[in-house]
Amino acid sequence: MNAFRKLVCRRELSGGSRGRAVVSSRGGHGALSTAMHAHYRAFSTATRRHTVMHAWVIEKYGDNSVLRFTKNASFPIIDYPNEVIVKVHAAGLNPIDINMRGGYGAATLKMKRDPLNIKRTDSEFPLILGRDVSGVIMECGLDVSYFKPGDEVTRCLPPLGQSDPSEVILKDKVWAAVPPWKQGSLAEFVVLSANEVSHKPKSLSHVEAACMPYVASTAWSVLVNTGGLNKDNCAKKRQVPDTRSAFTSLLPFILILGGSGGVGTFAIQLLKSWGAHVTVTCSQNAEHLVRGIGADDVVDYTARPVEKTLKSLENFDLILDSIGGETESWALSLLKPWCGAKYVTLVTPFLRNTDQLGLADGMMRSGVTIATKALKHLTKGVHYRWGFFAPSGSALDEICELVDAGKIRPVLQEQFAFPRVPRAFQKVEGGHARGKTVVTVARVQGA
Repeated sequence: MNAFRKLVCRRELSGGSRGRAVVSSRGGHGALSTAMHAHYRAFSTATRRHTVMHAWVIEKYGDNSVLRFTKNASFPIIDYPNEVIVKVHAAGLNPIDINMRGGYGAATLKMKRDPLNIKRTDSEFPLILGRDVSGVIMECGLDVSYFKPGDEVTRCLPPLGQSDPSEVILKDKVWAAVPPWKQGSLAEFVVLSANEVSHKPKSLSHVEAACMPYVASTAWSVLVNTGGLNKDNCAKKRQVPDTRSAFTSLLPFILILGGSGGVGTFAIQLLKSWGAHVTVTCSQNAEHLVRGIGADDVVDYTARPVEKTLKSLENFDLILDSIGGETESWALSLLKPWCGAKYVTLVTPFLRNTDQLGLADGMMRSGVTIATKALKHLTKGVHYRWGFFAPSGSALDEICELVDAGKIRPVLQEQFAFPRVPRAFQKVEGGHARGKTVVTVARVQGA
């Protein structure tokens, strides 16, 4: 399936750079009006047209009081032929939603949304939050062939005692991580690029599926793209001297600092499905959770100085740090020197720098910071890296297979109805999560 997806998406991705439809003035005001009206669905196969939808929006940055429910949010538009519109059944919340509500990353994300200033507006508002989505495909751009829009129907044999065949609606059930620079999933519909979307695992409901995409994409980016790990090198056996046998299995030793959060719980399961040895730090009341999803060693950071306990263990091939702060001062000493070992942190000053100093100066300071730290630790035989979220439908394809095989399961802590979105934000903002918080947007049978 993944190979077929890559073949199909080459065409879909190539369509993303196309411009908008050209409007001709020939034919007077009537023709011009008709052409401009058709412009908004120029790359879509949809026959029905929506104009507004229900959504939770913010009109300014601030605390939970800035969240506002509206029945008149602008309906998402397919601007490029490789885009799709997804009807949202469930939306997952992440700590980044709390940070974005307060204005975190506003300068960089605003530039990313409109790099050429085509929209000619100084405001990103109203802004819709929510970075996880599970739902169904409702509209497809003309270059999208990997997914089917939800209005297709098929005829099947009639039920016993009836003569007419019945119609069954066929909808592509999908999941995706919504990039922070796009309008989020706390709405009835969301528009995404087809290469950011994947078919939802058949074994999960929409609520369960909404637990995963953003943390899964982040963990995949950090472990695979930045850390260089995969299912082959995690299960690789190396020849080493041993008195008991000709060889012994020496698996990569991975340390996850802060393993009970969303990224941590997913990373544990992904690494264990590949065969790695995983050590996790967390509080005592989260130990049962992380051991239940496969962690080999668990260190309670509340019991005593965690670095002393970790130094008594074998050195690590890779450290994933989701805590930041003072951990960076001692964590790199736990890596195996001169063996290609890497420290990857998710807590970076990149967006904070651009918020405070502007894009140019902020990016320059971030570049100097990462270069200085990388060179400093390279002289000690270890690699220092920053890790970031990266949307990838092909990564979600592979994760989908692992989920349906029973190797990865969602960790859901609490579910909220759509009218209770502010309560869901309060839950996430409280911290110490033991799983994901999910909002149910559309209630359908079998969702």
